[in-house]
Amino acid sequence: MPKRTDIKKILVIGSGPIVIGQAAEFDYAGTQACLALKEEGYEVVLANSNPATIMTDTVIADKVYMEPLTLEYLGKILRYERPDAIVPGIGGQTGLNLAVQLSRKGILDECQVEMLGTSPDSIEMAEDREKFKALCERLGEPVLPSVITHSIEEGVAAAEKIGYPVVLRPAFTLGGTGGGFADNEEELREIMKHALMLSPVRQVLVEKSIKGFKEIEYEVMRDANDTAITVCNMENIDPVGVHTGDSIVVAPSQTLTNKEYHMLRDSALKIIRALKIEGGCNVQFALDPQSFDYFLIEVNPRVSRSSALASKASGYPIARVSAKIAVGMTLDEIPLANTPASFEPALDYVVTKIARFPFDKFNTVSNRLSTQMKATGEVMSVGRTIEESLLKAVRSLEVGVNHIHSGKFDGYAQSELEEYVREGRDDRLYALAELIRRGTPLSDLYRLTKIDCLFLEKIKNITDLEQEVAAHPSDPAVLRKAKKAGFSDSFIAELWKMPERALFDLRLREEIFPVYKMIDTCASEFKSYVPYFYSTYEEENESVVSDRKKIVVLGSGPIRIGQGVEFDYSTVHAIKTIRENGFEAIIINNNPETVSTDYTTSDKLYFEPLTLEDVMNILLLEKPEGVIASLGGQTAINLAAGLHARGVRIIGTDCDAIERAENRDAFEKVMEELKIPQPRGEAVTNIEDGVRVAEEIGYPVLVRPSYVLGGRAMQIVGSEKALRIYLETAVKIDEKQPVLVDKYITGKELEVDAVCDGTDVFVPGIMELVEKTGIHSGDSISVYPTFSVSRKVKDTILEYTRKLGLGIGIVGLYNIQFIVDKEENVYVIEVNPRSSRTVPFLSKATGYCLADIGTLVILGKSLREQGFTEMYPREKDKWYVKVPAFSFSKIVGLDAYLSPEMKSTGEAIGYDKSLTRALYKALQASGMNVANYGTLFVSVTDADKEEALPLVRRFYNLGFNIEATAGTAKFLKEHGIRTRVKKKISEGATDILDSIRKGYVNYVISTRDVDSLSQQSDGYMIRRCAVENNVTMFTALDTVRVLLDVLEETTLCISTVDAD
Repeated sequence: MPKRTDIKKILVIGSGPIVIGQAAEFDYAGTQACLALKEEGYEVVLANSNPATIMTDTVIADKVYMEPLTLEYLGKILRYERPDAIVPGIGGQTGLNLAVQLSRKGILDECQVEMLGTSPDSIEMAEDREKFKALCERLGEPVLPSVITHSIEEGVAAAEKIGYPVVLRPAFTLGGTGGGFADNEEELREIMKHALMLSPVRQVLVEKSIKGFKEIEYEVMRDANDTAITVCNMENIDPVGVHTGDSIVVAPSQTLTNKEYHMLRDSALKIIRALKIEGGCNVQFALDPQSFDYFLIEVNPRVSRSSALASKASGYPIARVSAKIAVGMTLDEIPLANTPASFEPALDYVVTKIARFPFDKFNTVSNRLSTQMKATGEVMSVGRTIEESLLKAVRSLEVGVNHIHSGKFDGYAQSELEEYVREGRDDRLYALAELIRRGTPLSDLYRLTKIDCLFLEKIKNITDLEQEVAAHPSDPAVLRKAKKAGFSDSFIAELWKMPERALFDLRLREEIFPVYKMIDTCASEFKSYVPYFYSTYEEENESVVSDRKKIVVLGSGPIRIGQGVEFDYSTVHAIKTIRENGFEAIIINNNPETVSTDYTTSDKLYFEPLTLEDVMNILLLEKPEGVIASLGGQTAINLAAGLHARGVRIIGTDCDAIERAENRDAFEKVMEELKIPQPRGEAVTNIEDGVRVAEEIGYPVLVRPSYVLGGRAMQIVGSEKALRIYLETAVKIDEKQPVLVDKYITGKELEVDAVCDGTDVFVPGIMELVEKTGIHSGDSISVYPTFSVSRKVKDTILEYTRKLGLGIGIVGLYNIQFIVDKEENVYVIEVNPRSSRTVPFLSKATGYCLADIGTLVILGKSLREQGFTEMYPREKDKWYVKVPAFSFSKIVGLDAYLSPEMKSTGEAIGYDKSLTRALYKALQASGMNVANYGTLFVSVTDADKEEALPLVRRFYNLGFNIEATAGTAKFLKEHGIRTRVKKKISEGATDILDSIRKGYVNYVISTRDVDSLSQQSDGYMIRRCAVENNVTMFTALDTVRVLLDVLEETTLCISTVDAD
């Protein structure tokens, strides 16, 4: 049936800030859905609190509300906008839960708003474990024996009835949060407590564990006519027991027999029809590898994390089609590139997804994988064989490996390796490859890992070929064979003990180049041209090279802490601007979660690893006018020098300017020439030099590796002992990898994003951070415009920004971070000669799209030609606040302490005419529980007691109950604050942790000594307990200060009738 004409305005609910388990996939889906609805002529209203994404740009929807995603704010938006309908299934679990709450609370009925697509009843049937189980039993579909429980004792009884091992799954949570396997009652009690707390309905499913079964996913689609298709089926290489978001996944499935494939496909379609789902849906199965027995694990009645992967793997735009189905269209009425949407895609290639984990940043925490998702992002690769696809994915990860070989495992004993692979770990693949190199029988590895022998054989094919390649140096025939199997130039060069450039030259001489194949949903059964390509070493090239002038933009690769979706925002804007200015815009990227890898974004998309070799292969074919490397974060910037050395024209900020900004000695020379002060410091290449420099400049010092992103391995140290521990354990220090030792200056931190065209500089705004120096800017609360610095300071910042842009030679975007001390001296911390993490926030706050302005400058249009005649425009009358969002509870063992090492996974925005109200909204939007009554628990170091005292007094005056550890409590009592004393954990007491776990505590303030390295301290255990129990926790007193400003404005206090 044609689209509905009785609805005119539609509200789309987004997914909010990025957290582990709900990342950029939902921004990609939401962007697609908004554009699809606008394409059909509907007015689209968007609610999403994430400023980092292209989705919240004002061009994506007709109206954008970046308000907290809570029932209260959604209700306000509905009552004010009065849309005819809402689309619930696009914004991940957040959007779905909100839509269900709006329906249950009667707000949709009150405002006469219809829920489009899948009905609330169907959503509830898929999400509520008990109802879903009953439905499956009615349909004759096998589900695991399970019991719904609401308490720890019920959980224990259920496990005894079912039999251990069991798996616990809390209802209505995201990314498997709070779930896990229990082999005995003790483990069950521990996991159950956490799971009950995290489930919003305090409901946990206890079910039989089928760890070791194959995990298979089907991405299916249904319309109101009951036409249902399979878009893509995917197989997890890791068996059940590792969250699908963390597992290595291949598409299409590789080990299923025809009978198994159709058995599971029929089941998936039967389920989607019974649930009456309209739109995309993800169905997960567990299949017994020894029989045809299978179980339904779960159904996601919405666009899911896997939908983005399935869309990019197949070329089928799941979110776009789902949005059109929601407004009444049927699959046969929705045209795709070459077929109607009712055609099932066919894949004539192999897709591999490998997750990107944060363990390289957090090397003290366990890298064991489980049903609780831990990955921050993922890469996807495409090849003609499993071997080629797998190796391309490995080198896309940017984890310091170029092949399925990691030096980490070279020194492991056989028994150590076998123990290591027994459990899912983030780098198990490399340990498996090492075991196979050592001749371990594949049957033994299957027994240890339950990874299907087909995949183990493919890894063996790779390791066997390694030996053949090593035995035939410089042999063109062997080189061709290795390239066809997916081997990288850099790894072959290592085997042949030659420079990578020499191998590249050998390939040039022998004309060994890849061809590019098209991803077109129909395996080229129908004539079509979809500008979406992957490389392989075959004969026929399907990428048609036009005679237009071309610009290539390098993407930012997988999302990780420190390099998130903000860089994709800049990339997408650049692509749009390049196309509008008459060039052919080509993107190279490997992240399936993003808008930049939607082939409709650019003129051409190459889904390839962002390595020197893979990028160079594309450039040799396309011969562009230039390559932009300053928008894809550190990933793209790191490729600039290598590309330049091979004769590629880098447009915008050139390699010399990048070197001047990023090389310590060159940067210091620029600073001296420009007479701009920076903290005293030096780059050192050995431990003793580090100790000498620290002695000369005085402790505390800030230490970090040169060339870092997201403050990786950055730390403040206050003594020689702590410095030696850092230099010995946290970093590799040598001539090639110097470590920077700088004087740590306490002061306010400010930040600018700017554009320089070689003559003029434009700064749309200056951001001030709430927290003082010592906390990574990505983890700080950022405010525009500034709230506490003088005009003189701002003028100095602008002058330094102008001098540095011109002095370094920036052409395009750059970012500078400043410190201002008590005497109003301004110091420069660092200059990033590229697009930064704050570009989307500042662009949305000021109304000046920095990525567009910067791209035009790169294309040769000066700031004056663009109409920018003044350096710093008038500041906005509104306040804009960016607050970080953390995923501490997902990463077991990580100290939830803010430091110079970045830890946040996402961000949220709040804006208002009042600063405190803007702060309040931003804190709420980030997921913080902002309570204006209850109990505050305090444990601060002696150094922080004086600063903490007035803050605790303010809580006390607001009516909060105060609890503290003995030392802090004594200090507070001496200053007239009634305080309940809690015994220390290290003395064997559990009252602090019990109080937090039982929900009695609303806020925790926990600071630590700068040199505290212990993971077993009381403070560490308190902080972990707080984040695991979803209690708002602060480690910086500056953050507490702004929270109190908010609470004092929003809280009614009590007093006696005769009080002053």
